[in-house]
Amino acid sequence: MPNKGEVVLEVKDMCKYFGVTVALDHVNFTLKSGEVRGLIGENGSGKSTVSSIAAGMQKASSGEMFYLGKPWAPSTALEAQKEGICMIVQEAGTIPSIPVADNIFLGHEDLFSFGPFVNHPKMVAAAQALLDELGIGIDASVVTGRLDLQQCKLIEIAKAMYWKPKILVVDETTTALSQTGRELLYKLMRRLADEGGSVMFISHDLDEMMTQCDAVTVLRDGHIIGSLNKDEFDGDVMKKMMVGREVKGDYYRSDMDPYGEEVVLKADCITTRRDLLCFDLELHKGEILGIGGLSECGMHTVGKALFGYEKILDGRVTVGPQHTVVKDVETAIKNGMAYTSKDRDHESVGLPGSIRDNIASTGYIKNLLVGPIISFKKEKAYVEKEITDLSLKCASQYHSVNTLSGGNKQKVVFGKWIGGDADILILDCPTRGIDIGVKASMYQLIYKMKKEGRSIVLISEELPELIGMSDRILIMKDGQVTHEAMRADHPTEHDLIEYMI
Repeated sequence: MPNKGEVVLEVKDMCKYFGVTVALDHVNFTLKSGEVRGLIGENGSGKSTVSSIAAGMQKASSGEMFYLGKPWAPSTALEAQKEGICMIVQEAGTIPSIPVADNIFLGHEDLFSFGPFVNHPKMVAAAQALLDELGIGIDASVVTGRLDLQQCKLIEIAKAMYWKPKILVVDETTTALSQTGRELLYKLMRRLADEGGSVMFISHDLDEMMTQCDAVTVLRDGHIIGSLNKDEFDGDVMKKMMVGREVKGDYYRSDMDPYGEEVVLKADCITTRRDLLCFDLELHKGEILGIGGLSECGMHTVGKALFGYEKILDGRVTVGPQHTVVKDVETAIKNGMAYTSKDRDHESVGLPGSIRDNIASTGYIKNLLVGPIISFKKEKAYVEKEITDLSLKCASQYHSVNTLSGGNKQKVVFGKWIGGDADILILDCPTRGIDIGVKASMYQLIYKMKKEGRSIVLISEELPELIGMSDRILIMKDGQVTHEAMRADHPTEHDLIEYMI
């Protein structure tokens, strides 16, 4: 490892263009040995772009880098890994159809090769030893597709740590982790820094950044705005640097507006293949119903079951005044329901498609011209309105979703369902990976929908979000509701945590 305080990575005058979009505009910064440096900024500010270039995942348009004092221009991520720079990407970084061990050593099978043959049992044993050493309780031989989003992210962490990196890039990883998973990652980050390594930590959670980082560098619209050392950390100052204006106070609801008595969605003693056993729930007209708990408590399964996405073995979910049974996703959509998944890339957007294709996919009825024929003009205006309302950063509505930042992808998910005028929205971690400015506008949008009489199930691992936005909160543990809190009772995080653990 380099000596503590030594410059390990230097970025000079770096630019990156995606067509006419400027992602990085003459960026300069340094990373030193022994530090955890945060990179913060709004969605599309350039955080992931500059770090992924350093990690060999893409090329800069111009500029130069120096790694350990030598010119650095890795041609692939594998090359960067072998030289000591590893990145845990924001989105899915595992292949679901292969075992855990194969994902950990993907591209490095030669470590276990004998001629043309791979010693797979030896690979599995090495992967299991690594997982056990890191305290990750996952079977290295299972097929990755059987695991949830958090477990897949833990596999990526293990894969990065195997190479004992000199620089570890952590890109919005904590949004996919429970508190236990976060604590594990924080511990590994600090251990690496204490041993002389360096961490580039990207997150939208300012409290997390101020707790875990030694310094932060702020980007806005592809420019470096400035850097702060730990003794200079101030939440309001960081917000102003990020968005270019004063952002103070909470952005949650401040009202105590009631909700209606009419039950618009009901789960009656539902049991699923995993997590839920005789689970009950009622959602009222104009209500924001928060559901919280630890990541593995079953709350994410609740969202899928309500929308007909998770098979119900016993009991039933009914919607509307006719008590229509929600037997599948098609029934849910026909009855004015919408669902946004925590696992955005696999369950909420079509990555290869355009912004227009994704947003228009649920609003085709509003854009019909005659019979089944869709009006090109109506559809274009429909999509453009959602892009404008959500401040979605893109060159045009024909921009591929795959090339957007994580936060802008999440805006596409919101636009896809909000534009369709759904009456019941099931939102699972809807602000995951979204910057503070967009969070504020989305919270305002959720409140606006409540005022319009729409009903919302808000599933979140963030207690401040649940407390700030919900009329009623259900706390879950082991697939059951352990506590119900009303907004009027002004619950605190401490009040709720005791029912989660």
